[in-house]
Parts: sequence; C-alpha cells; structure tokens
Amino acid sequence: MNIIHAIILGIIEGLTEFLPVSSTAHLILIGRLMGLADTDFLKTFEIIIQFGAILAVLVYYAKRFLVDWDTNKKIIVAFIPTAIIGFALYKVIKQVFFGDYTLILWALILGGIGLIIFEKMHDEERASVHEITAISYKQAFIIGCAQAIAVIPGVSRSGATIVAGMLLGIRRRVIVEFSFLLAVPTMIAASGYDLLKSHAGITSSGYGLIAAGFIAAFVAAYASIKFFLDYIKQHSFTAFGIYRIAFAGLMILLFAFL
Repeated sequence: MNIIHAIILGIIEGLTEFLPVSSTAHLILIGRLMGLADTDFLKTFEIIIQFGAILAVLVYYAKRFLVDWDTNKKIIVAFIPTAIIGFALYKVIKQVFFGDYTLILWALILGGIGLIIFEKMHDEERASVHEITAISYKQAFIIGCAQAIAVIPGVSRSGATIVAGMLLGIRRRVIVEFSFLLAVPTMIAASGYDLLKSHAGITSSGYGLIAAGFIAAFVAAYASIKFFLDYIKQHSFTAFGIYRIAFAGLMILLFAFL
C-alpha cells in the first residue's frame, strides 16, 4: 500500500460510511481490486480510518453531544449489543469475515434486495416518532441489536439501524440522524480496540498511511453527511438497494476477468 491507495480508500470510507451500502465491503472489495495484499495491516487500516468518518459526526453534531444527555444515554444503550458481539467475535470478524469475499458479495446483494422490498412496503406517513428525543430506551436497544448484525461486512451498519428504526415507527430523517450518532461510540470502540490489539505490528510508515486515510475519510464523510440529510428529505432508499446489487455485480465481473 502507498499513500495514493490510502487516500483513495479514505475517500471511499468517508463517502460510504453513513450510506446504507456498507463502507467495509467497499474498502475490502476495492482494496482487492487495486491489488492490495490481504494483510493484517490492511485490515487494521480499514478499521481504524473509520474513526476519521466518526470525527466528522462529532464535529457536525458537537452541540447535540454536549447538550442532549438523554439522547447520549440512549446511544449508549443501543451501543451495548454491538460491543458485546464485536468483542466476542473480534478474531472471527477480522480473520474470517474480512477475507470471505463470497460472504461480502452475498450480503451486498441480499441487503440490496431487502432494501428495495422494504421500501415497497414501508409507509412513512404511519411513522409515529418524529424526534430523536422521542425514541425510547427499548427502541434504542432493538436498533442496537440490528446494528450488531453489521459485524458481517456487506450488511451495512447504517442500513441495518435505519431499517430497524423505520420498522419501529421512527421517521426516516430521525433514524438517519440517530444512526449517525450511534456510529460514534461504535466506531471509536472498534478503532480503539483494533489499534490496541495491532499497534505493535504497525510501522512508522504504516501510521503515516493511516493518517492520510484518516484525513481523507474525515473530509469525505463531512460532505457525505450533508448530502445524505438533504437526500432523504425527498427520496427513499430504493436507489441504494439498486446500487448495492449493481456494485456487487460489477465486482463479480471484474474479479472474474481481471
């Protein structure tokens, strides 16, 4: 990996982290397409640069994090299931899931089909929760359980939480913002824990690559947050479902012929 690879992957991470398309799947598959060796450092890089995207959320929602302590407590409740699953399955996630391209591609395709079907059936007008403050602790915990499924690359953390929230009667805009906020403790924990476990094997040049990816992810993620919030005012998630299937199909073709 060189600095160009790091910046490209950082931009991809930032652009896709908060969209229901699975940023991890994009990083893994595009990294393979670029010919990057499937090393422990690459897997660590893919996890740690997610904190760059999370920093964008902290900046964008700084006032809410400092003032709205009730929502912060609900975010912690929602984070608990992922923390338990992520800690228990850490080795499986990093050593097995991250290298199983078939699993990732199927997760993208099935998730895309699921999004399309869900949007065909969903009635936004029936949603009863119109503000983040109205989300209950029970709903927060259920959303957190849905997020835990996204330890499988290709599922999409944001996709799982958004669909779960909408099934619980939370309006699209509200659950999208809650998903943004929930990403903060989730990604801080994932990045921090992986760095703790892997730091001994990272060289000084490796930290330089991580820094480049981190900065690129932050800039791209900040732009992505603003785009997504504007997009959902007038659109459903059907286009993302179609995109997931198309992207997986393209990756299959490229891997077959390159």
